[in-house]
Amino acid sequence: MRILVLGGTVFLSRAVATEAVRRGHDVTCASRGTSGSPPDGARFVRWDRAEPVPAELAGATRPADDTFDAVVDVSGTPSQVRRAVSAFPGAHWTFVSTGNVYADTATPGGTAATSALVDPVETDEDPLSGPAVYGAMKVACENLVREGASAALVIRPGLIVGPGDPSGRFAYWPAYLAAASADGRPVLVPQDGPVQLVDVRDLAQWVVAGAERRLVGDFDAVCPSVPRSEVLAAVSDVVAGSPELVVAPTAFLDERGVKPWSGPRSIPLWIGDPAWAGFMRRDVTASLEAGLTIRPFADTAQDTLEWLSATPDATVTGLTRAEELDVLDALAGAR
Repeated sequence: MRILVLGGTVFLSRAVATEAVRRGHDVTCASRGTSGSPPDGARFVRWDRAEPVPAELAGATRPADDTFDAVVDVSGTPSQVRRAVSAFPGAHWTFVSTGNVYADTATPGGTAATSALVDPVETDEDPLSGPAVYGAMKVACENLVREGASAALVIRPGLIVGPGDPSGRFAYWPAYLAAASADGRPVLVPQDGPVQLVDVRDLAQWVVAGAERRLVGDFDAVCPSVPRSEVLAAVSDVVAGSPELVVAPTAFLDERGVKPWSGPRSIPLWIGDPAWAGFMRRDVTASLEAGLTIRPFADTAQDTLEWLSATPDATVTGLTRAEELDVLDALAGAR
């Protein structure tokens, strides 16, 4: 099968290209080529998606029997998706969207089939301006794919984790548990709550398998909701020494200026705001029935820890270790 991966050089899109090559497909990766390289075995075509489709990809320059059977796109920019769908309408399209498309983040148990979406933003805005704008542009991209492609699979991941993660959110936990094991101090954790995530390799396998089967429909792409403590226990199991975990109340973390989810001075995988109580309590039964598989958290943690060891400049977002120890000292003094 001929698969066009729009991207193919960074994290998820590269994992998709790698999996497609592994399964014996004819893979072309198209990107600017400024953020990484495609996997061995994949053809690379340079394409700045602000520009017209290059001749190497345009259908007019290929023999009639040399068309793409499947396209995988991770873009969140409507103009890019509009241009690409117009160029390859006959292919099976997999569009990787986001859980930020949902209008209701407070109600647990939502599904891809029943949850309302935010209103689309069809213009190209700055996705870094916030999750609301990012989600709204993804909705517009979803609509373009459904309207323009002969077959469309829309996948909405939450937190994608594993080796190569440029966000550094999951990586925070194996990194800091390992640091605590080395310095003998505890690790700061928030009060327990739900977590949903997906290993990038599990997601890539599902994307390629879906293209092979010409799967259609809208699906979430995360594991069933589990307590954060279960994920952290799995991480702790792969870190020598099993450091002590010290739980801090949400109110205390707020008072100390500790932020949720990601970014400087944050604790990743944590959202204390009740308005987001349903964000990591999605019902993913349909996704599992459609072929999504989830590997053990300990496997993801072990592989991420090995990747961090081999990649000294890897991003790890959140509190610095010094900031974390300051908060731990303050918590001890308050008790």
